[in-house]
Amino acid sequence: MAILSKIRERSVALIAVIGLALFAFVLDPSTLSDFFNSSKVNEVGEVGGESISRQEYAEAVDSYKTRTQNRATEMQAANAVWNNLLREKIYNQQLEEAGVTIGESDVWNQLISYPSVSQNPQFFNEAGLFDEDKFKQFWIDIRSREDQTLAKAWEDYKDLIALNLKRDTYNNLVTAGLGASLQEGKDTYNEENTLMSADFVYVPYTSIADSLINVSKSDIEAYVKSHPNEFQVEESRDLSFVLFEIKATEGDKNDIKNQVAGFLQDTEDRNGIKIEGFKNTSDYSTFFDENESDLPLVENYVLEAQLPTVISQQVVAGNVNDTFGPYEEGNNYKISKIVDIVKRPDSVNSSYILIPHVGAARAGADVTQTVEQARATADSIFKLVRNNKKKFAEMASKFNTDNSKDKGGEFGWINHQNAFSPRFDKDYAEFIFNNKKGKVEVIKTAFGFHIIRIDDQKNKQNAYKLITFGKEIKASQATEDAVFQEAETFALSIMDGNTNKFYSAAREKNYTTRPAVGLKVLDDKLPSLPRTNNRPVITWAFSKDTKQGDFKRFDTEGGYIVATLVGKTEKGLMPVTKATGRVKPLLLNEKKAKLIREKMSGATLNDIATSNKITVRKANDVALKSPSITGVGFEPNVVGAMYYAKENQLYKGIDGNKGVFAFVITKKTKPTELPNYESTRQRLAQERKSRTGNIFEALKKSSDIEDYRALFYGVNQ
Repeated sequence: MAILSKIRERSVALIAVIGLALFAFVLDPSTLSDFFNSSKVNEVGEVGGESISRQEYAEAVDSYKTRTQNRATEMQAANAVWNNLLREKIYNQQLEEAGVTIGESDVWNQLISYPSVSQNPQFFNEAGLFDEDKFKQFWIDIRSREDQTLAKAWEDYKDLIALNLKRDTYNNLVTAGLGASLQEGKDTYNEENTLMSADFVYVPYTSIADSLINVSKSDIEAYVKSHPNEFQVEESRDLSFVLFEIKATEGDKNDIKNQVAGFLQDTEDRNGIKIEGFKNTSDYSTFFDENESDLPLVENYVLEAQLPTVISQQVVAGNVNDTFGPYEEGNNYKISKIVDIVKRPDSVNSSYILIPHVGAARAGADVTQTVEQARATADSIFKLVRNNKKKFAEMASKFNTDNSKDKGGEFGWINHQNAFSPRFDKDYAEFIFNNKKGKVEVIKTAFGFHIIRIDDQKNKQNAYKLITFGKEIKASQATEDAVFQEAETFALSIMDGNTNKFYSAAREKNYTTRPAVGLKVLDDKLPSLPRTNNRPVITWAFSKDTKQGDFKRFDTEGGYIVATLVGKTEKGLMPVTKATGRVKPLLLNEKKAKLIREKMSGATLNDIATSNKITVRKANDVALKSPSITGVGFEPNVVGAMYYAKENQLYKGIDGNKGVFAFVITKKTKPTELPNYESTRQRLAQERKSRTGNIFEALKKSSDIEDYRALFYGVNQ
């Protein structure tokens, strides 16, 4: 009984562990044993010794996807949430170490200071002033509702304010010490504006052929080890793959075109019952459903400029009930029919006042009116403004929250095409294009209730109501089977080979091999296929069971991928093979510079020029502010050396970007002294304080961060 009692006490925790384990198993069954063997079962990471639990992370990802309406991919959401959690914990730790506390009252005071709260009429008292008690009551009311959607939105908003307040507090503490003195201002002014003239000789690195210089693998390895901060890399994988796309053949396209053509005329079923074709039907909804159109039924009016190019001239010359097609447009074969022709302007200028309600598109967390309450508010405002432009502007300034509030509610001009695009509200568009100039009305839209006034219209012309039926141009089942067989045959042909066999087999078949270099463990896309989620490919590449040279076939959107693992890069210093392209040019120039310096013998510039068979050149009015030398290019190191050099003294063996220099400063012209250097000092101070964006990155680099999310997302490492 004692054992059963303990099991009951631990049942919730046990279920949670099993649930998380099964979640990992669904992502990748091979991770199940690793999950239970892991010492980090309940963690996805650590920041400065503080763990980030799986539950905390999973809830944050779900919340992020809800807020963004699932527009982000799983991995995009994962990385955004991870960075937010890092930011929160790092700033918490830094403020705690500094002895600074951000309390609930601080967050609350920041919240009620925002215009969306303090200027919301709902929270005003009888004197027309913000009443904090009313806002507190609103907060209590929404938290007691059965539907917690609004309460959750406000909680998320408050959490965001808290995070921003912590960030700003810490950044302000740091930037308070980032001023500049008057002496720094004076020194900077002199450095930037001192002009230098010099005689110089310049031996370019290109004067020595690369083939004469030996840069060994050990040289590159030594350079990488001596510059560890510049060559730290994350764990990554390199792939090469062949994409087998499923595309419609010409035969497939002809079959689809003929199928669409067959929908034009009336037909009879087996019982001799007439079935109306596209030309004669008027029940378009039924026609689209019964014949399975791949295009939605759209009954918008379009102007001549918006007509499909391939049939535009025919439509303009046509009449109501004329049909056109089949014609190819985009990835469909289509047939179209004119069902109405009316006159419409091509552009309209309008003004509006918006009264949102709970549940309306883009309604903020501060919107609390129901649909009925918003309608009543809009109707009362309409009575005030329908014949009074001045009152309309006043109400727009009071109720609108975008830029129109300062322009009397003016929306501005919009053309017909943009107005009837998916990005614009259809109800608003229908009103302004179907009514005359001067009309004012209350219109319910996706955003709430708009009180709309039509201010002007121009360029009236024919607008055509076209019904367009279509079938997508896609591969037949026979074509899909053939592509699958091709991919499978290629994969089988290299199964017992290596990477070289992969490339040779691809060449034999004239397949294009595509690289995917530097893939990270939480990536979900391949570089040459940026619109396709290929998470299974990356998961396979990072599996501990996948070895360099292994191959696998994957299903992907619109086809198949046969991939081979070309290389593995572990976390730490960049491997020599990957660093070569970056380091070798540097070492070549270093070795060339040494040889050039050895030949820069002589007591004068003329001696050096003669020994190197070059001429002495002149540089006039060079400054640190723009450290370029005429005829050579950008040379900050050389110009910096000139600034600190003495006049009429030879300096040689100065390594630059393009070659090795020797010079003599012939003249230095200091800038005119200023009464004070306050403006330069202020600029320096502002430049330093404007770099607060770098603070978090610096804190992140200095924090002890461990990331275990790979296991959470099914990577068997």
